[in-house]
Amino acid sequence: MIADWDDAYNNGGHIARAETYPPRWAAAAAAFRDEMTKAGRAELDIAYGEGERERFDLYRPDGPSKGLIVFVHGGYWMKFGRDSFSHLARGGVEAGWTAALPSYDLAPAIHISGITRQIGGAIEAAAERVAGPIHIAGHSAGGHLVSRMACIDTPLTPAARDRLQRIVSISGLHDLRPLMKTAMNDTLHLDADEARAESAALNEPLPGKRIVCWVGSLERPEFVRQNDLLANVWTGLGAEISARHDEGRHHFDVIEGLERADSALMAALAG
Repeated sequence: MIADWDDAYNNGGHIARAETYPPRWAAAAAAFRDEMTKAGRAELDIAYGEGERERFDLYRPDGPSKGLIVFVHGGYWMKFGRDSFSHLARGGVEAGWTAALPSYDLAPAIHISGITRQIGGAIEAAAERVAGPIHIAGHSAGGHLVSRMACIDTPLTPAARDRLQRIVSISGLHDLRPLMKTAMNDTLHLDADEARAESAALNEPLPGKRIVCWVGSLERPEFVRQNDLLANVWTGLGAEISARHDEGRHHFDVIEGLERADSALMAALAG
């Protein structure tokens, strides 16, 4: 039985030198953007909606594109933006894919259901610029958002839905009901109806999609449980889905495989 739900979802408090990760991400992201801009392979600050944060960046490979990869950042729907994670496009780009990274509005200015719709809009807008299959990945809250794209009530249009082939939810949150017990909910404003509606594990999967639930073996037990939960439930509903535990990885370094075209994580995402 979990007595302290805030601690159960507190990643930074259980990672050594956790405070060093965001500035390192920001520095690596800025360096990657600069590199890609100088190479003429970056298109930055593309609008997909009317809001100030409804923007995405696009990074193209050095050669023909195999299709579109979209990465959705985390931060408990409350912080960060695409500028903190640009470098995570490197693996996809070096593997020959075009990579898109969107930002989205943050709570409390918007509800999670609204962010879900925004991410659908971002994927649609990126897909208009890039032909071929669509593969999507997200981390933490971003894992929740990409798993929602694979639900039968996805906000994606039928055309984009048909192009969507692979979904990788990294440290994803697939049942939002426990978050109502945390102090975060003072900002998220989840109620029971929205928590149920926005939980992929309480939904049904789109048919014909390949889904991987990926989590670090050293993550908080709740994140391991949330990871395996979706794979368990959706397997019973006929989905092609698996759960992977990345040995020795925690919540902040589990995404590092996205920087390398030859990593196991990129193999799960790009094939």
